Amino acid sequence: MRKSLKLKIDLVPKTCWYSSLYRNMKRHEWDKLRNQVYYEAGHVCQICGAKGKLNCHEVWEYDDKKFIQKLKGFIALCSICHNVKHFGFSGILAAKVQLDLEVIINHFCKVNNVSRKVFSTHKTQVFNVWRERSKHQWKADLDKWSDIVAPKTT
Repeated sequence: MRKSLKLKIDLVPKTCWYSSLYRNMKRHEWDKLRNQVYYEAGHVCQICGAKGKLNCHEVWEYDDKKFIQKLKGFIALCSICHNVKHFGFSGILAAKVQLDLEVIINHFCKVNNVSRKVFSTHKTQVFNVWRERSKHQWKADLDKWSDIVAPKTT
């Protein structure tokens, strides 16, 4: 039995792109929230322990029967772990020569102590789920964070 991965690719269905909490909050509210996440994480990446610039990553759970995307919380990530999580977007950046995918893949393998083959298998599985989820419209459940979303302007 293969051990579970500490660092995983975490793709958001295409039909949910640009609907993150970050994009729907006032900037000062987002800054307050992300700084709290960094503080609670001890200002280190919660996956690999790296220090330095951090990213606040939204953690979503998907109900594949009711098509509900539920916000579960946040995690402080270094840039490389964040690029693994958003591997699809990382591929776009790599195509524009703005990112080296080898660095991202090697980090995944090192953090998880796995081979390149394990990475490839994981990537294939995650993209298969992403393609299926991207066929549907999802309802976002922001849970306890719904009250800090910026009101829609018409």
